[in-house]
Amino acid sequence: MKTVKYLWMAKKVRASHILVNSEKETKDILAKLNLGENFEELAKKYSTCPSGRKGGDLGWFGKGMMVKEFEDASFSAKDGDVTGPVKTQFGYHIIKITGNK
Repeated sequence: MKTVKYLWMAKKVRASHILVNSEKETKDILAKLNLGENFEELAKKYSTCPSGRKGGDLGWFGKGMMVKEFEDASFSAKDGDVTGPVKTQFGYHIIKITGNK
């Protein structure tokens, strides 16, 4: 019987985001976050994405499941990081990493 070793496992990220239409909006929201405002509440208030109703939670995703710019930013951040603005075809994102595995 042959033993097969798996050298890599698919990495997954859990993220929340706030999607807005302009870079200025992301900078205004980032300023609020830096003052200690709650990410989830800001997502509910400002995000144009349907996930905003859930505080921006997108759940777990693997590579190839999101647009490249969003994926690159998400997979290069650590758990707890907030990054942005990240421009995609959908608008400007502020991304909060809530898990890595």
